[in-house]
Amino acid sequence: MRERFPTVGIIGAGQLARMTVAPALSLGVNLILFADSELDSGAQVCKHKVGDYKDLAALKEFAKLCDVVTFEHELVPLSVIRGLEAEGVQVYPPSSAFEFSQDKAAMRKRLAGYPAPRSQVITDSSAVTQYPVIAKKISGGYDGRGVWKVESEDQLKEILGSNPSLLIEELIDFDSEIAVMVARSPHGQATTWAPTQTVQVDGICTLTITPAPTLSDEVASKAQALALAIADEVGLIGVMAVEIFVKGDELFINELAMRAHNSGHWSIEGAMTSQFEQHLRAILDLPLGETSMTAPFAVMGNILGGEKGDMYRPYLHLMARNPQLKFHQYMKDVRPGRKIGHVNAVGENLLELTEIVQHARDYMSGEIDE
Repeated sequence: MRERFPTVGIIGAGQLARMTVAPALSLGVNLILFADSELDSGAQVCKHKVGDYKDLAALKEFAKLCDVVTFEHELVPLSVIRGLEAEGVQVYPPSSAFEFSQDKAAMRKRLAGYPAPRSQVITDSSAVTQYPVIAKKISGGYDGRGVWKVESEDQLKEILGSNPSLLIEELIDFDSEIAVMVARSPHGQATTWAPTQTVQVDGICTLTITPAPTLSDEVASKAQALALAIADEVGLIGVMAVEIFVKGDELFINELAMRAHNSGHWSIEGAMTSQFEQHLRAILDLPLGETSMTAPFAVMGNILGGEKGDMYRPYLHLMARNPQLKFHQYMKDVRPGRKIGHVNAVGENLLELTEIVQHARDYMSGEIDE
């Protein structure tokens, strides 16, 4: 008689849920999504229910179909997560950890003993006496939204006009930005992947390089140890991205994202176990997979919406030009600046890989036409 495989429910049905479908199929894990719309990226390829992720009653009904419930975004209200937990639903990461990816002020308070930019929560511009600083919405910001470089008190007053409070952080003149993906299971097994350098344009990641080429082995190991310590500190269950500023051999924690993350997309082809498979293993309390790289380097490029609407025709040119490219389409409506897919390339020559990925990214976004 066939043993029953578990059912995992994901609140959210965007591209992160879509990319979890393949490893779930391989593992024999049943997957069901709670989608905003039938047209959501993940809902197009997976069993799903449609509803409002802020509706506790609807999520309680959804949870009855699942053995474990997880998330693909940070927008689910903490009160809703706690409401599910109160009903005995196994929710991972738990609300006690998830809070720190939703509330930047709570995260800074909890990680006060870890290296980070100096920070304070303000409700009045007079609390800031030195500029420039970084101002952040305490919750709800992503991809550069809700984050401002503030040069003056007048600018800060204007931002406070639409935000009752802000997290103000010291402006770090960093050398590079990295992210370390970390996974942790309920019984405390934890793993990390090689640190990834992220390249940002207007607050949006456009390219990642793994392992981060600007780091010494010593600093890379220190970053991985830091991510593991934070995972244990906050009680992570699942995968998490720890975003870090690097200045010399100093590390400064920027933000946490308790879910699969853009900076880990390279792991689909570039690691023995992708972040998506590892998340499933972690929340199901299965032994975690090997995270070593499949090649010396992995480069990922985000495809952002631009002038081109047809994302299929470029394959003719790009696949012929660079057969080693791997494509991941999210099947989302093309809008300027929106992440609509990514490309990966793995190999030994970092310069060649970077050129291949940048060309494919720019060609599909319509920035170049050859």
